[in-house]
Amino acid sequence: MTRTESPVDRVARRRATLSTGTAVLAATDLIVKAWAGHALAAGHTIGLGMLQLRLGYNPGVAFSLGARLPHGIVLTVTAVITAAIAIYAWYQARTATTMMLAGLTAVLGGALANLVDRGVDGVVTDYLHTGWFPTFNLADVFITGGGALLILASLRATPPSPDRSESGAP
Repeated sequence: MTRTESPVDRVARRRATLSTGTAVLAATDLIVKAWAGHALAAGHTIGLGMLQLRLGYNPGVAFSLGARLPHGIVLTVTAVITAAIAIYAWYQARTATTMMLAGLTAVLGGALANLVDRGVDGVVTDYLHTGWFPTFNLADVFITGGGALLILASLRATPPSPDRSESGAP
């Protein structure tokens, strides 16, 4: 006898997937940042072809915007944005497609990792350097990749059909 998953169980499972995925991505980024802080200290650089591992610190947000603002303001704004993303993701997990859920998980995991990193010492640790783009980190990759998944999910979404009862049709 097979049991059909109830809607409540389905939502709980999807939210657990969101929470677990977010925690795993954030932890992965924070572990790599800790490694980079030790392995790349004192100006050490590791070349990987077009990509280098080079330690940097960003007191601002994306592309160092707000770098001259007080740490508390940047941390508070980052925390509010991360909380808003978490609330939105928690709500959307009920009905999101798999692709949308993956995108939300990636964005939230990256945002949470950067928030925790910033909360520790007021800066975000960056270590991926291309030479032609600002230095970034794995959390930034998660945020960007998650954003791309969300765009793709929205492009693939089917528009809702109009409710015939509201249009006056029988």
